[in-house]
Amino acid sequence: MDEPPPQPADPDLVVDIVLHWYTEHRRDLPWRSAERTPWGVLVSEVMLQQTPVVRVLPVWLEWMARWPEPADLASDPSSSAVAAWGRLGYPRRALRLHAAATAIATDHEGRVPPDLATLRTLPGVGEYTAAAVASFAFGQRAVVLDTNVRRVLARLAGGVEFPADHLTRAERDLAAAWTPDDPRVASTWAVAAMELGALVCTAKAPACDRCPVSSSCRWFLAGRPAHQGKPRRGQAWHGTDRQCRGVMLAELRESPRPLGTDELLALWTRDADQARRCLDSLAADGLARRGVDGWTL
Repeated sequence: MDEPPPQPADPDLVVDIVLHWYTEHRRDLPWRSAERTPWGVLVSEVMLQQTPVVRVLPVWLEWMARWPEPADLASDPSSSAVAAWGRLGYPRRALRLHAAATAIATDHEGRVPPDLATLRTLPGVGEYTAAAVASFAFGQRAVVLDTNVRRVLARLAGGVEFPADHLTRAERDLAAAWTPDDPRVASTWAVAAMELGALVCTAKAPACDRCPVSSSCRWFLAGRPAHQGKPRRGQAWHGTDRQCRGVMLAELRESPRPLGTDELLALWTRDADQARRCLDSLAADGLARRGVDGWTL
């Protein structure tokens, strides 16, 4: 007769242990400080999408020094946001932040709205970002499900190495059940679970020997069974449109003058058709503009 799958401990107990672990191991990040602002939290959450903390930190500090309030960013052209985005990648996020800042300045008296429904109306703010801002900036009870939290809950409660490729209703229900009722505790649990996933329960090399709740983890107790779904592959970079666009944007960002079409296309010798397609896509996305003198941000 097969043994029943190992069951996790009481979620309340696990949450308490993770909260205690977090107080001792949390990283000292400015968007978590007591002086953080809702705008600073929103900027950090957009920047941190698919980008590691070490790359975000210096850019976030520069942005907050230059644009400490949404109205400050909204008063500058969107090209300034793209230029200041630097090499964070996915530069359309800069345009979305600029659009969100404009909406906040125009429609919300310059203040980031506190409620989930209104946050979701801001340009570029989706389910996760709205929940994160409501939780981390305003101390509300919200179900915050980023990649790290999804992985932690998949292992702890689901007994699998990785969650599904796409967020499911079952995951949302599970995360809601694990979220404490008290808003203050729920807010801390959200960031603590993220930190656990970022520092210990990582995707490639989970440090189960350092995990404070491994004895309650269904995946660990089952012997860490390998992922049974489709093979997980990292995102390609070399030779992709993303790389080509990045090369052109970097040149536009550094150039003191407008650049000609031929100059930009010559930056990408791998594939002339790809270079043309990428330049056209930068224009379509609003990341590059062609004037009478040439191309600029």
